[in-house]
Amino acid sequence: MAMTLLEKILASHSKYSEVHPGQIVDIDIDCRVARDFGGANVVKNLNDFGLTINDPEKTFFTFDCNPTGSDQKYAVNQHLCRMFAREHGIKVYDIDAGIGTHILLEEGIIYPGSTVVSTDSHANILGAVGAFGQGMGDMDIAATWHNGKVWFKIPPSIKISFEGKIQDNVSSKDIVLNLLNKFGANSLLGFSVEMYGPAVDNLTLDDRITISSMATEMGAIIILFPPSKEIIDYCSLRAKTRFIPFYADADAHYENTYSIDVKDFKPMVSLPGEPHNTINVSEVIGKKIDSAFIGSCTNGRITDMIKTAAVLKNRKVAPGVVLKIVPATDEIWKQCLADGLIDIFKKAGALVSNAGCAGCAAGQVGQNGPGEVTISTGNRNFSGKQGKGSVYLASPEMVAASAIAGCIATPDRIPENPCLFVSPEKSTIAEMKDQKHTDIPDKSTTIEGRIWLVARDNIDTDMIFHNRYLAITDLKEMGVYTFDNLKGFEDFPKIAKPGDIVISGKNFGCGSSRQQAVDCFISLGIQAIIAESFGAIYERNAINAAFPILICKDLAEKGLKNGDSIKVDLKTGRIENRRNKETFNADPFSDVQLEVYKKGGLLGK
Repeated sequence: MAMTLLEKILASHSKYSEVHPGQIVDIDIDCRVARDFGGANVVKNLNDFGLTINDPEKTFFTFDCNPTGSDQKYAVNQHLCRMFAREHGIKVYDIDAGIGTHILLEEGIIYPGSTVVSTDSHANILGAVGAFGQGMGDMDIAATWHNGKVWFKIPPSIKISFEGKIQDNVSSKDIVLNLLNKFGANSLLGFSVEMYGPAVDNLTLDDRITISSMATEMGAIIILFPPSKEIIDYCSLRAKTRFIPFYADADAHYENTYSIDVKDFKPMVSLPGEPHNTINVSEVIGKKIDSAFIGSCTNGRITDMIKTAAVLKNRKVAPGVVLKIVPATDEIWKQCLADGLIDIFKKAGALVSNAGCAGCAAGQVGQNGPGEVTISTGNRNFSGKQGKGSVYLASPEMVAASAIAGCIATPDRIPENPCLFVSPEKSTIAEMKDQKHTDIPDKSTTIEGRIWLVARDNIDTDMIFHNRYLAITDLKEMGVYTFDNLKGFEDFPKIAKPGDIVISGKNFGCGSSRQQAVDCFISLGIQAIIAESFGAIYERNAINAAFPILICKDLAEKGLKNGDSIKVDLKTGRIENRRNKETFNADPFSDVQLEVYKKGGLLGK
């Protein structure tokens, strides 16, 4: 049977010679990673269940979310991981190293055709070199550390071909923002995407990394690039082992094929709140900004630093504007120093921090305050993701130009005189929540409860459980923060009751891999979530936690009203509205979901 690129990689790491979409298989994992915020929970799972480490040589910690160690709770978690690593002979890439996915490439741990799982929801960035990378929750990672493998449902594949020539003023960030403009946040939900065409062949490693890094923001499982000669040469010089790259069969089956004329791509920005809400930059030229950030796993590479320096050289950041620059890894930081780029950054008035995730995580520079307008090279701008302000996403060149201009600008349209502040904006600080729910009702395969309609698409994990609470590992403390960052539902923990059921739209739980976005509902005693679709990692986390989730298409047409009582059969998917006795069907539990549910979770006996 002909196979796609992803199918070939996964088949080679399974007991099967061939795999097909929908098949659930155990995948051998070449590299198993926990980051600093998820690492403590992984350690807790391993200790609580008395699990051993399958292969310490393939197991790693990466401290990239808080590389300064400046947050006390992060510092505690990091040290817990260090002590566990010392005991079990696990390598730690500590706070001086940088972003884990990039380190794996630099160190030759990952190479074309290899497999990696991480608590990083952007582990699929490794599709840039034709490797399988996947972000997973704490239970998955603990299970993988113990077993050396993890179950995975083979996704269908989509093929995208680039035709034509990319314009000179269109960066790799612009390419992925144009793709987001076309496909949105959930058109590619659950698909593996393969990239082809003459324009793709000419993309550098750094270009491919930028594009692959935003697969998660499109809902895709991964964006895979067939390895070019440049990629093979780069990886061959660094790889710890010999490898053979994989390529799709010529007659492989794709769920859909898209041919896109890239000459129509334009410089783009994402408007605050949603990465996929992209527009031509010409529509926001002149928008006043307070701060700018250049870095993240999407745009912290050396070519991004070089492009930034080219714009900043012999110029100054606008008065009152803060520009923060964070290279992706220490190797890139040192190259910036050796090549004189740090000097250019500092003379321009930028703050340069040590390597790490920075603005995308709560533990480093790049955060903003209420009313603050930031332009960023990050991959996410969900409300509250980088603080209480608003965030536009753009390319490094555009961010650098905007920092100089004091307003959104492009390198070829930097005003002679920067935009100045007229008056400071007022801000407010949200009140802390102080109510907790810890009663969790008994589970069965038939449940009944009152429903809450949360009728929105693309509810991301920062809306469900914000990243400022990620250091919380006690499930009892999580419930009070549920929907803390979802406008209109901030009081949900106060009004919800144990036994309630949440009804929502498409792509529920998109975004980060955090397990807390599932556990907070368990903490509140919520019985289940029924949605039109779920983010891929969120779906896994819920299944692994034995928390019932069901997929039901066209929920808006089912006539449900807030407060209705419904009865749900998890085995059959049958749902009955007790108010009017009408019935409809959701997708029933799969065999795997039912098995995990019955034993109380992935790590249950």
